[in-house]
Parts: sequence; C-alpha cells; structure tokens
Amino acid sequence: MVRERLRQAKAWLDEQLRPEGEAADLQALLLASLRATGYGVVGAGFAFLALYTIPLLLLSLVLAFLGIGRFLIRPMLRWVRTIAGLERGRLRRLGHEVENPYLGPYVDVPRTFKEIKADPSVRRDLVWLVVHGTWGLVLGALLLQMPFTTIHDITYPLWWYFAPQSEQQILNGMVEAETATAALLGCATGVAVFALWILFGTRILELQTKPGLAFLGPDPETDLSEKVARLTATRAAALDAHAVELRRIERALHDGAQNRIVGVNVLIGAARREIGRDPDRADQILERAQDTVEGALAELRAVVRSILPPVLEDRGLAGALSALASDCAVPCTLEVAVEGRCPASVEATAYFVVAESLTNVAKHSRATSASVEVRRKGNTLGVAVSDDGRGGADAAGGSGLAGIARRVEALDGTVAVRSPVGGPTEIRVELPCGS
Repeated sequence: MVRERLRQAKAWLDEQLRPEGEAADLQALLLASLRATGYGVVGAGFAFLALYTIPLLLLSLVLAFLGIGRFLIRPMLRWVRTIAGLERGRLRRLGHEVENPYLGPYVDVPRTFKEIKADPSVRRDLVWLVVHGTWGLVLGALLLQMPFTTIHDITYPLWWYFAPQSEQQILNGMVEAETATAALLGCATGVAVFALWILFGTRILELQTKPGLAFLGPDPETDLSEKVARLTATRAAALDAHAVELRRIERALHDGAQNRIVGVNVLIGAARREIGRDPDRADQILERAQDTVEGALAELRAVVRSILPPVLEDRGLAGALSALASDCAVPCTLEVAVEGRCPASVEATAYFVVAESLTNVAKHSRATSASVEVRRKGNTLGVAVSDDGRGGADAAGGSGLAGIARRVEALDGTVAVRSPVGGPTEIRVELPCGS
C-alpha cells in the first residue's frame, strides 16, 4: 500500500514537472483538495454536534430505562434525526444519492424502547451518530489541519527566530525546532504535508462519508421489499398502459382508416359500373375515392406519429418540443437543457406528456400563457408544464392527466400535479433515463 502511494506521488511529481499543462493540473488538484477540505470541515461540524449528543443520549436512555426519563426519548431522537438529516444533505451535495428513510423529520419518532427496536432506521441513525461523532471528527480535523500545517511549516524559517520558545515547533507541535537547521527542516515538512494533502485530501473525505452512505439510507431489507412492491406496481402499470395503447390504435384503425378504405372499395365498384353508362359520373366517383384514400393515408400517418413521432428521430427532443410549443394555441415558452439523447421510450413519453398537457391548456385552462421546461439532471429527465389558467385540473375529470400518469408510471417515473382552483396549474414529471 505504501509503495503504491509512493509510486502515485512520484507520478504526480513527474507530471507537475512537465512544462505543458503544469499550472492547470496543479490548479485542478488544489481546487479538489480545497473542496474536500471544505466539505470535510462541514462534516466535522456535524461530527462535533454528534459527539456532544452521544453522552446526552446515553443519559436520556439510562433515565428512560430507570423509568424517570421516558419523556426524553422522543426529543433526543428528533435531535439525532435532525443531525442525520444535515449529513444526508451534505452527502447529496457531494453527489451521493442518499434516500431519506423517513416520511418527515418528526414523523413517527419512537417514544419507547420497543418502538426503537422495531424501527431499523432509528438504530442505523444511532450507529452512524457514534461512528461519525468519533471517526468523522478526527478525519475532519485532519483535513482542516493539513493546509494550516503546510502554511505554518513552509513559512517557519522566516519567523521562527522571533517566535517565543514555546512556539518554536513544526508538524503541529510534534517536533521541536529551536535552531536554524531545524527551521529549514520545517520548510521540507511543509512541502511534504502539502503533497500529502493534495494526494490524499479527497480520499480522506471519502473515508469520512462512508459511515453516512452505509447507515443513513433505508434499511436494505426494507428497501428491497419497497422496491419489489414498486416494481410490481410498475409492471402492472406498464401492462395496463400497453393494453390501453393497443386499444387506442385498434379504434383509430377500425373507426378511421379502415372505414375509409371500405368506402374506397365501394366507390371503385360504383365507378366500374358507371364507366360504360356514364363516364363523367364514373370520373366523379373516382375523384371521391382518391380524396378518401388521401384521408385514410393522413389518418394512418397520425396513428404512426402517435406511436413514435418521426420528428423525435429527425430533430431530437428539443426540436420536437419546439414544434409542439410553436403549434400551441396559447403563447408558450420553451426551455430545454438536455445534453445528448435519452432512450427512445423516455423521449416519446416526455413528448406525449408535453403534447397532452398543452392540449389540455388549449382546451380547458383558459390560460393566456404557458411554459415548458425540460431538464436532465444525472439520470433523471424532468418535465414541467405550467400555465396561468383557471386551475382545477383533475385526473378523474377526463383532462388527460390519467393518461399521462399511466405513461409515466410505465417507465417507473413520478407525476406531481398542482392545480388549485383559480390557478395556476403545474405538472411535474420525472423520468429515469439511465446513464
């Protein structure tokens, strides 16, 4: 392990000695270490709160066990949950997806030892509290100390002579340096600490975040059961959406294109009978048959577009949504921030959500303006459609919201509708779109 670190350090020093890109590489490493130090110090602050909470929590549990402090269990566990929530927020800012196992910060907080035993998330929070309050505090203090030690030791030869004898020390007071030779050694130790900070700063932060990642998410067994239930519901929604879509296509073909084609067949038969008797009449019938064929082709194209709009393939999601916004009867603004392409099923669902929502705006909302915002954050595509209309949108009222929900749930997505009476209306959809 030590040899590997030494090889990495040598490779890093060789890289820094190269004339090209030297400043940029050093700046990137320095910024990464500064970022790690900043988040490490924040984590140390939470660890400091956890450390002082541990004896108070133990005292409360002892008093509760003796029967004279049971009323202290709930407020103390609320405080523990608050500290754990702060750590979850820090982990999310670092890019880790840590799901909150609780419905709310103060929902279902245990009052008795029996409830604590029955709630695995509370027990996991308590384990994290002890680990982070000790190990996390040490790592955070180490991250904070390294840059200060670097500055202190590198500059030590400049001012050591004027410092009181009690402060003539390097390496954070671990080594006495009361002579000029020892002072020069401080410069070397400062450079060494700086190199260690650059090389291991982000790694130390990772070690500090590991307890939170391990204990602050949902209990694995509980999470698995929830995932099974969610996947079962998603599968049912996907099958239902598939069946509804098949029925819609069948009705569109049966009631539209098929009827027109039958009409064409009848008109052609009538034209054949009129050719010998009245050519002009036969020509009129054939003209009607041609118009009917054109109508049937138009309906077939509409059915094909409803399955997977060709504009998505030709112009991408941004171009397809731009066409929808420009065709909307209500003035509509569009903002799309999506890098690259999403899976075809996700793009088709997003297109359907926007198309159906804008149709509802034009038909039901009495709005004067609408807006569409589509953004991709990580592996999630977010779609938001809002208008300044009269509100009161209801999925049970035939507004198309039920169809949107079915489509979105089939992809394991979520739908949130906010439409108070009097407006405004906002529909937010999140679709998982993979990496």
